[in-house]
Formats: sequence, C-alpha cells, structure tokens
Amino acid sequence: MSVDVDALLAMTVEKGIPLEKLLNSIEQTVTESYAELPEAMPQGRAVLNRQTGEILIHVPQFDAEGIYSETITHMPEGFESKIKSVVRKVLKEKMRASNDAVIVAEFTGSVGDIISGIVQQGRDVNIIYVDLGKVEGKIPLIEQVPTEHYKHGDRIKAYVVDVRQGEKGPEVTLSRTHPLFVKMLFTLEVPELKDNVVEIVGVSREAGQRSKVSVRSHRSGVSPKGALIGPVGARAKAVMDELHGEKIDIVDFSEDPATYVASALAPARVTSVEIVDLLAKSAKVIVPDYQLSLAIGKDGQNVRLAVKLTGWRMDIHPDNPVERLLKPSDIAKAQAAAEAAAALALASESDELRPTAASE
Repeated sequence: MSVDVDALLAMTVEKGIPLEKLLNSIEQTVTESYAELPEAMPQGRAVLNRQTGEILIHVPQFDAEGIYSETITHMPEGFESKIKSVVRKVLKEKMRASNDAVIVAEFTGSVGDIISGIVQQGRDVNIIYVDLGKVEGKIPLIEQVPTEHYKHGDRIKAYVVDVRQGEKGPEVTLSRTHPLFVKMLFTLEVPELKDNVVEIVGVSREAGQRSKVSVRSHRSGVSPKGALIGPVGARAKAVMDELHGEKIDIVDFSEDPATYVASALAPARVTSVEIVDLLAKSAKVIVPDYQLSLAIGKDGQNVRLAVKLTGWRMDIHPDNPVERLLKPSDIAKAQAAAEAAAALALASESDELRPTAASE
C-alpha cells in the first residue's frame, strides 16, 4: 500500500499543515488499527517511506535472550484495504481541522461585533440556530430576549459573544441580550461614533424592555444625544426597530457624579443630588413629588438601570413630603422598591455587563 507523497506535500502547503506531522499521524493511526487485529504481532508499527510513500508494518524480532536480531515486515491478509480507509480518514480529519482553524480565526475577529444571518430550523427548540455562511451560530436560551420570536428563514442580527473550536467543529455563540449589542447597533447607524467624534460611555439594559445609554462628545459644537437620535429621530428609531420596540433612554455622561446621577434618572426630573459617600458611591437624590414614581420606574426599573449605568447607589426622596401627591404608604413602598432595586442592580452589575471573549 502506497500513498502519493507529492500530493500530500501539495495539500499540506495549501492548507498550512506540516508534512511531517501529517505523515506521523498516518503512521500512528495505521499502527493503532494493526494492533486491533487478532493476528497482529507484538511491537508491530507502521512505517511510511518518505520517498516512495509505501506503508509497511515493521515488527522487531528478538532472540531467546531478548536481544534484537532483525526487523521483518508483516501484512495480514486484507489489511491493505484497511490502510487505505485509515489514510482517507486521517486526511479527511486533517482537512476538516485545517478548515475549522481558518473559520475560528476568521470569526474570532468578529467577537464583540454584530453579525447577521438566517435563522435555521434546529433540533433543540431552546436554541436559535443562525446560518452565518461558513458556519452555523447559536443563540442559547440565556442570550435570547423572551419577547422575541423567530422562525425559519428570518434574517437576524446578533452580537458575537464567543468563538471556539468545539468537538464537532467551530462554535459561534451569539447574543440578543448583551448590553453592548445596543452600543454596536448605534455604531452601525451613527457615523460620529465610528469617527470617535461621539462616544458611548456606558450601557445598561433589561433586554426587551428598556436600555439606558450614556454619551459624550469629543468635539465642541456636536451634541452627543442629537447624534444618536438623528434627524427626526431616525437613528434611534432604527435601533429600537431592530430591538423590536425596546425603549432607549439616551443621557449625557458627566465626570461630575452628581450631574451624571441626575442625568441617568431620565426621563424623570431631578431637583438635587447630594453625594453621601464618595468611596462607597452613594448618593441622595431629591425629585419633585410628582416625579417620584417616574424616577423609580415600574417595579424599580428606572432606578435599577440608572444604578447599573452609573455604578452609584441612589437613595431617592420627594422634595416636599408634606405636599406629596402620593400617600405616605405609597412613598414608603416606592422608596423601599428603589433601595431594593439599587442593591440588586449593584449585586448583578458584573453579570449583566459581562466581558466578551475579546476583552478577556
């Protein structure tokens, strides 16, 4: 049994596989197959002639005292056809491994970016499979927005979280819930972000419901909020449409913590912000009575997102508790909800804003 060494050499050059490594793999696999035969002789091993390509089984011989005497060749009946199938298998595996390596390297460059594809019908109903061309991406259940539903053939955009070599080939993990998905969607729509004229400083998100985005400008005369909103709100609308109507609050970033905290509570108006503990990042926020519910948000969502965005714990109070519009019991409930939401947001901040494989 012989292999075409020149053809193997050409293949290794094309695929970037070391020739000697490929030949060693063929020898090792043939040796393992030989050892499984009932008629296999002890210490038999396959040897591939680097010049002729011939593959023979070499078996060392020893005398009665255990001293090496000679090497013979052994080729059991029918084993040559087995060698052919083994060689084909090795070449196929090496080719696939080489192709997989190319795909992994190509898509690794897309980690932290947005990619689009076509939804495919998969075996697991809890996973959205996406045809990306050279490989199939997966959106696991934890990365899916509960309010979104897709069917076979739908075109979808997603954030590339991770790319790795799996047991069955390249695995591309996608996300529709990642906070940075919102940032990258705006990057596609806003030229000022690509040119670094405007910068998105932070994003906090409860996927499918609401996001908060803080922005700043690096050029005087350019409104960062205006750049993201766009003419007649076209840019922000394009992003919200892609997110299936998810609300987005665009707020101004500030180096001053009090100003930043006040901006983060938008759309609520803030009367004043008092920095209680700079090291612990704790602030007392005063809002008009009629803005208290808006500042806290439904189930504490607004303050929770503001805490995630700024990293500051917020204790929210009405400015005139005597003339408040809410009942005292409602005020107490609202404040308790705000405190609970702030504590929960700080505890889960690292999970929500998990780093991508690229940043790791």
